[in-house]
Amino acid sequence: MSEHVAIYAGSFDPITSGHLDVIARARCMFDRIVVGIGHNPDKQALFPSNERVAMAEKLVKELVDENPTDAPVTVEQYSGLTVDFARDSGCVALIRGIRNVTDLANETQLAITNRQVADMETVFIVTGEKFAFTSSSLIRQIAALGGDVQRLHDTIPPLVIARLKALQDDPASSLHAHVKDAHVD
Repeated sequence: MSEHVAIYAGSFDPITSGHLDVIARARCMFDRIVVGIGHNPDKQALFPSNERVAMAEKLVKELVDENPTDAPVTVEQYSGLTVDFARDSGCVALIRGIRNVTDLANETQLAITNRQVADMETVFIVTGEKFAFTSSSLIRQIAALGGDVQRLHDTIPPLVIARLKALQDDPASSLHAHVKDAHVD
């Protein structure tokens, strides 16, 4: 019998507790999970890809250690099309977290396209209620504008909070380049 492997791909810039929630629940559905950390040319990354991988590896290890009998998880960096990376990794499905109806509409369009062009199925996992309004973009915006990231402890792991605080304290960090792109609502 073949192994059912799924990929959960994203920029994870930064990884959030909502991402980890989706990974934890996906581990009960598949034999193995690949967390694919990709490069999105449309986004200016806050954390370099090697740091995003390192943070994800540490947090995923903690998650796996909490429930060692669920599916194993690996973290890998990739570039190019997600469906190509998924196919090369032996994946049978893409995992996508859904926070709201806007996500559902956008992800449905991508899922249909991925099925048409690559014969790759998509599995939607609705995020936990407390993560429904969490997004990496919003976290980057709050941090870039000098917000108290410690107050986000319910939505981002302590490791990420510490890294964001370090960037806030470093005037030469990439975080300050995000200030000019941040929208103040």
